[in-house]
Amino acid sequence: VRFPEDLEDDNTTFNPEYSHQVFGDDEVAFGYKGLKILLYYIAGNLSTLFRIEYTSKVNEKFDCVEADDVESKIRGIIPPGFCTNTDDFVSLLEKEVNFKPFGMLLHTYSVHNEEAGEDITYQIYKADMTCPGFREYHERLQTFLMWFIETASFIDVDDERWNYFLVFEKYNKDGATFFATVGYMTVYNYYVYPDKTRPRVSQMLILPPFQGEGHGAQLLETVHRYYMSSPTVLDITAEDPSENYVKLRDFVLAKLCQDLLCFSPGKLTQGFSQEMVMEAQQKLKINKQHTRRVYEILRLRATDMGDAEQSRSYRLDVKRRLIGPYKKKQRELAKMRRCLRPEELTNQLNQIDLNMQHEQLEETFQQLVSDYRRVLERLAQA
Repeated sequence: VRFPEDLEDDNTTFNPEYSHQVFGDDEVAFGYKGLKILLYYIAGNLSTLFRIEYTSKVNEKFDCVEADDVESKIRGIIPPGFCTNTDDFVSLLEKEVNFKPFGMLLHTYSVHNEEAGEDITYQIYKADMTCPGFREYHERLQTFLMWFIETASFIDVDDERWNYFLVFEKYNKDGATFFATVGYMTVYNYYVYPDKTRPRVSQMLILPPFQGEGHGAQLLETVHRYYMSSPTVLDITAEDPSENYVKLRDFVLAKLCQDLLCFSPGKLTQGFSQEMVMEAQQKLKINKQHTRRVYEILRLRATDMGDAEQSRSYRLDVKRRLIGPYKKKQRELAKMRRCLRPEELTNQLNQIDLNMQHEQLEETFQQLVSDYRRVLERLAQA
């Protein structure tokens, strides 16, 4: 909500992707007809209005059943201090001109908006719990995780190893400058013996109205650039990354690596090298596993897949990496031959069908190439 009229505008509304963390695996609120759970957030500081509406509710006295206590379930995830009536909420909205982003400005960029016919400015900030008002703001911000990240949990904000990176839209209204929350990322700084840290991306969310506009890539690249300047950072990882996050990371890391000398087309066709691992880690804080994926993406761009020899060379190179888990199975099988009785061995052999392995390997390879091509298409447009 930016203006009072947004309260009645369905175009500013977005629905949750998940509700199982609040309403159980079936995602059902029992005992109501026409139930509406209404959560409004002021665009900048995320002050909240919470209301429940329904046309009827089961009555324990007559129906011998009890309706779910929806209100207490929602109160369990939104912090106290929210509004319950519209007038109080609108009066808070009038104070929004005083809201300013928290922390240190790291990056400013613009995105062309077709609908508005103009470039819109966005800014990325790094904040921590010492910023006045940030703790309360973060409590409101993290409630979105429950609706948009499948296995989300709230973090321990008293742990000083957390860093917070925030994206805001900067806009003008009646000659004044306002800021709207776009998304954020939390990063935990793990200690690595003897004197390094390994930042690990924990949560990342771009709010639905802003998705598909490139903000995730801007945020991830900005975070990488922030840590790249620190001599104590070893490399940057992610905790249990989603498929979408992996695709985003592939694009951002390939964009960063493509300008390194060791990723020039001539070097790429010679194969994956220790030089690539060293340069990507030292200059860009990228670990070996991620560097290998970037190499495969950029080598695909440098390969003429219509040329039989180049195509074969690329396919064998990628499959040599993919075959690792299958080779592990073969080693386990060799151990079994030494340890198991014949009938037990036959049972295990039946589970390891070599033809099936080859089919799975080819299927995995084709899927990877398809994913890599999408990254290259995006790189070409960047």
